[in-house]
Amino acid sequence: MDKPRSKTRRRRFGIICISLALLMLLVGETVLKSHLSGVALLGYWLGCFILTALAAGAALSEAARVGLEARETQRSLLEKTLQEVEREKAEKKER
Repeated sequence: MDKPRSKTRRRRFGIICISLALLMLLVGETVLKSHLSGVALLGYWLGCFILTALAAGAALSEAARVGLEARETQRSLLEKTLQEVEREKAEKKER
């Protein structure tokens, strides 16, 4: 399973990326709309797109890790339950 620090770091990275992309969107559509043109405009929106893609990648990665952790937990619980059933069966047999 994942360590809490790495989980927190991944989530914080995604939040920062999406927050910056949202801020760039708001600033780009309000303050900078009339000031950007040509290559600067393209570079600005490319940066916004890259931040959005990074945030989406972090979210997909986190979803995959959560699914993996859920499967590992489910498998562990199933194994523990089967061991308990076997132990109880052996105890009943001894009586």
